[in-house]
Amino acid sequence: MPRVASNPQVRPSIYVTATEFNTLVSLALSGERRHPNTSALLLAELDRAVLCSAESLPDHTVTMNSIIEFLDEGTGACRTVQLVYPQSADIEAGRLSIMTPVGAALIGMMAGHSIRWPDRDGNERLLRILRVEAGLNLEIDEAV
Repeated sequence: MPRVASNPQVRPSIYVTATEFNTLVSLALSGERRHPNTSALLLAELDRAVLCSAESLPDHTVTMNSIIEFLDEGTGACRTVQLVYPQSADIEAGRLSIMTPVGAALIGMMAGHSIRWPDRDGNERLLRILRVEAGLNLEIDEAV
């Protein structure tokens, strides 16, 4: 089992399946004009990702369509969201797009990990993943 990063200054390892990796890289590259900051953040995260098969993905790892409970350490706000592709995003229904700063921060993280991450306004937030559960497996072609 990978070690959980306890120092939020150090970015914890993230784990992504090869299929999701390829889909997310394509999505980030295609979104560079509309969402340059988020695309750059997502590409930087994917650049440091450990690629694994679906079978060897560590337990409680955030993948697309996962349901994630996380805590914003700065505000104390606890949120539960499902990480989805942009076409399925609906923040009122709790479906958070991977093409948002928080969405890009969550991918590949594991329960117990914390990460410092910029929000839409450029303010740094400390996010701690409390719980991860597998979500519905939606079609991958909706991503691009």
